[in-house]
Amino acid sequence: MELEQARQRAEELRRVIEKNNRLYYDQDAPELEDYQYDALVRELTALEEQFPQLVTPASPTQHVGGTASSKFSKVTHAVKMESLQDAFSFDELRDFDARVRDAGITPEYVVEVKIDGLSVSLEYQNGTFVRGSTRGDGVVGEDVTENLAAIPDIPKQLVDAPEFLEVRGEVYMPHDAFFRLKEQQELEDKTPFKNPRNAAAGSLRQKDARITASRGLSIFVFNLQQVQGRSFTTHSQTLDYIKSLGFPVSPRYNVYTDIEDAIREVRAIGEARGSLSFDMDGAVIKVNNLADRAALGSTNKFPRWAIAFKYPPEVKETVVRDIEVTVGRTGVLTPTAVFDPIFLAGTSVSRASLHNGDIIASLDVRIGDTIQVRKAGDIIPEVIAVSAHGENTVPYRMPVACPSCGAPVVHLEGETALRCVNPECPAQVLRNLIHFASRDAMAIDGLGEAVAAQLIDKGYVKNVADIYDLTVDQLLTLDKFKQKSATNLHTAIERSKANNLDKLVFGLGIRNIGDKAAAQLAERFGSMEAIRTATEEQIAEIDGFGGIMAQSVAEFFAREGTADLLARLANAGVNMTWHGEPKGTALAGMTIVVTGTLPSLSRQEAETLIKQNGGKASGSVSKKTSYVLAGEAAGSKLTKAQTLGIPVIDEAAFLSMIGR
Repeated sequence: MELEQARQRAEELRRVIEKNNRLYYDQDAPELEDYQYDALVRELTALEEQFPQLVTPASPTQHVGGTASSKFSKVTHAVKMESLQDAFSFDELRDFDARVRDAGITPEYVVEVKIDGLSVSLEYQNGTFVRGSTRGDGVVGEDVTENLAAIPDIPKQLVDAPEFLEVRGEVYMPHDAFFRLKEQQELEDKTPFKNPRNAAAGSLRQKDARITASRGLSIFVFNLQQVQGRSFTTHSQTLDYIKSLGFPVSPRYNVYTDIEDAIREVRAIGEARGSLSFDMDGAVIKVNNLADRAALGSTNKFPRWAIAFKYPPEVKETVVRDIEVTVGRTGVLTPTAVFDPIFLAGTSVSRASLHNGDIIASLDVRIGDTIQVRKAGDIIPEVIAVSAHGENTVPYRMPVACPSCGAPVVHLEGETALRCVNPECPAQVLRNLIHFASRDAMAIDGLGEAVAAQLIDKGYVKNVADIYDLTVDQLLTLDKFKQKSATNLHTAIERSKANNLDKLVFGLGIRNIGDKAAAQLAERFGSMEAIRTATEEQIAEIDGFGGIMAQSVAEFFAREGTADLLARLANAGVNMTWHGEPKGTALAGMTIVVTGTLPSLSRQEAETLIKQNGGKASGSVSKKTSYVLAGEAAGSKLTKAQTLGIPVIDEAAFLSMIGR
C-alpha cells in the first residue's frame, strides 16, 4: 500500500473507531460487535506500524476510548486506569512473554478471567467508602459514588482497613438480571439493551441511584490501585488481601511460571465461558511481581506487563425449520427463526430473533435454509448469514394479517416494523395486562404473565378495566390458587386503586411514553381528564417532549374506546388525579445548571427544587442557560459560564429566588 492510500484508510478507520468509542464508552449503545471493532483497531495499528509518520497523539491507538460525561462531576485518577493490549492468537501471548524476558525478567504470571462490564475505582478512608468513579479516558472519570453505593456487593464499611485504600473493579450485570431487564424493556416497548455490558454501563450511569439499585448489578475487584500502611510484593498477594477485606475478587486467578501453562489456563477459561453466570470477553495474563511491573512500565495506553486474550466468536451452522411471528404489547410483529438445536457458547440454542421483515430480506432467510448462528456477546442468539438455500425454498414474506387476531397489519409512517392496530387483539391484551400490573405501573403484586394468561383464557379479562371487576371466587378458579393467594391478589388489585396518577398513565401503555414522561404528564395537567382533553400543542410544551411523544399521547386519547376505558377505571375507584405537590412558577422558563459543592443542599436536592419551582435543571452550560448555581470547587462549568457571560449565583441567592 502506498503512503497516500494508507493515510486515507487510516483516517477512515479513525473516524469509525472514534464513533464507536463514543457509542460504546459514553452512550452504552455500540453499533459494532467486539470482534468487528477489534479487527478495525488491529488494521489501524498495523498501518501505523508500517507507516510511523501516520501516528498522531489523537489516534485511538494512543488513548483510552472513553470520556467523562457532563452528567456527573469529574474525578482525576491519582493512579491512571489503563486499558490492556489485546491478543488474538496464542503466538501473540508467546511474543508477550518474549518481550518480558528480553527486559531481563524471569516472570511469574497471574491468569484471570476478563469480566465484560464497566471499569470503576472505589476509594475508602479509614474503611469507609467515600468515592467511586468510572474509568473515563483513564485519567479523568465520572463521580458515580451514589450509584455504586446502591450495589449490594460493594462493601460500604471495611473491617481492619488501612487509612486509605483504592481498588479497581468491573461492574457487571449477571445474566439472570439482564434477561429480567430485557423482558421488562420489551414489555414496555422500549429498545432493550443489546448485551449485559451495555446494560451494566447504562444502569450505573443513571442520574437516579434508585434505578441503579433496581438493576441487580454486581462487581468483581481485580486490582489494588493504592494503599497506605501496607506493602506487597506480588499481585496475587494483593488479591488475597482485597478478598480478606470482603470484596468480591476476580472469580478465577492462578499463578504460573511458564507461558505454556498460562496459555493452557487461557484455553480452560475459554472452554468454561459458556457455563458462567456473567459475561466475560477474554482472559488476562499479568506479570505477578510488582517490582517487575514497575521496571516494565507502560506505553501511552497500555501497561507492558499485561495482555488480554480475546476469544473469537463461536459460529455454528443449523437448518431453519420455521419462522414464527409473535405480536408484542404495542402490536409490533416480531419474526423468530426456529432451527435444529445447536450447542453454542455453553447452552443449547434453537431460536433466534430475526427482528423484522427488512432483516429477513437483507439476509434472505428462508425456511429450509442452512444458516450461521452466533451469540452476540456470548449470550443472545442471532442469525448472521445464510450458508446455503435449501432445495426448492422460496423467499419468506411477513404476514399481511395479524397471527393473533387476523386483523390487517400496517406499516406506520417512519417505522420498519409491521404493526397490528386492532385494540382488541388478544396478544396485545395479554401484553397490556402484564405491563399494567408491572412494578413501575400499577404494581399489582401476583399478577404476572401466567396469571394474566389464565384470566384472558377464562374470559374474565378483555382489557385492563376488567381487572377491577374480578372477585375472589373467580380468582379461586385459577390454576394453583388457594384462598390465601386469591385474597392476596384481590387485595393487591384494590390497593392499586390509590396509586398516583403517573402510575396509571404509564400503565395505559401509551406508545413512546415511559415512566418519567408519564410523571411529567400527570404533574403538568393534574388530572386524567385534563390530559385527555389537552391538545397536541399543549402536550408538546412539556420540557423534553418532542412532536412524536405529543402525537402518541393525543392519538391514544382520541382513539375509539379510550374514553370508555377511562370511565370504567374511574367508576371502579381508580385514582384519576395527581397527588404531588403543585409546581411553583418562580423559575418558570429558566434553565439552571448546578455545579460544585453547595453549603447545605446536595446537587440532587437543588435540582429537585429547580423543577418544583417550574425551572429546568440542566447538566451542561450553554448559551440557553439562565443561571449557574455554583458552590465550592465548581470547575469547568463555572469557567464556561464566565466565558459566555451567564449569571452565576450562590445557594443563598438561589433560595431567595424561590422564596426560601
